[in-house]
Amino acid sequence: MSEQEAIKTQQVEKYQRRQRKAAEKRMRARSQGAGNGVAAGVRRVPVYVFLIIIMIVQLLPFYLAITTSMKPADDLSSSLIPRLHDIAWSNYSRAINEGGILRAILNSVIVTVVATALVCAIGAMAAYPLARRKTRGNSLIFGLITAVMMVPPLSILVPLYAMLVKMGGVNTYWGIILVLTAMNLPLSIFLYASFIRAVPTAIDEAGMIDGANRFTIFVDLILPTLKPVTATVVIMTINNVWNDYSLSNYILSDPSMQTIAPRVGAFFATQTNNLGVAAACALIGALPVVIAYLFLQRYFIEGMVAGVEK
Repeated sequence: MSEQEAIKTQQVEKYQRRQRKAAEKRMRARSQGAGNGVAAGVRRVPVYVFLIIIMIVQLLPFYLAITTSMKPADDLSSSLIPRLHDIAWSNYSRAINEGGILRAILNSVIVTVVATALVCAIGAMAAYPLARRKTRGNSLIFGLITAVMMVPPLSILVPLYAMLVKMGGVNTYWGIILVLTAMNLPLSIFLYASFIRAVPTAIDEAGMIDGANRFTIFVDLILPTLKPVTATVVIMTINNVWNDYSLSNYILSDPSMQTIAPRVGAFFATQTNNLGVAAACALIGALPVVIAYLFLQRYFIEGMVAGVEK
């Protein structure tokens, strides 16, 4: 074998050793990755179990309401198994005809839509100067607004009711809308102000250079950036207004003006001997907000994630 052939043979063997080492390294990496994947899957098992338990706890009231609404008036058993035959569909017709639940849903829709629109509009406009002008006065106002969120609604019921009686706002749409808008504004202002603080001030400066005033800057430049937090405010306000019972029960005593929560509460009180009708009434009342949440849940999650990132 010549000297050149010996050198070539050594180079070939060296290349083959490198290839074998690289292949062995890839095999070790794959086996280690598979092992890590299995270990990660095992570690997630308690998390999945915890989430399943939370899901069951959340869905259990709906399951109990559905099984109860299927029972006739003479069925007083405590069975949790849903009926597969002789389902008492008349419970739902009685909830509509005798309970006036459709009128209550219409009242809730009117109150919720108007109150939510006012909370978003007033909350965003109030939060803009509080977030942009960092003065002692604004800090004091923002602190008071945050403190108001801690006040229980029923603690102000007596003076609030007396004021509404003098104003003629009891059993009226505008009276309950005014109250629920005021109750939800502090949280709205807090969320909008926290979000606007993370928006670059260069946007405001660019608007000022172009000659725009503060209101124009807010409407044309700031407001379009508030879509994520607006989705969060809308969902939270709808949920609070739609489910409000503590204040609506006293302000709306007329059955024709009652919203969902006080109407369902009154129906439970008058139908204690027929829980099937009362459960059907509660399920019909919950249906619109569940449907609305199914359509808006993507915006709600995006809004919450955007709020955390900001």
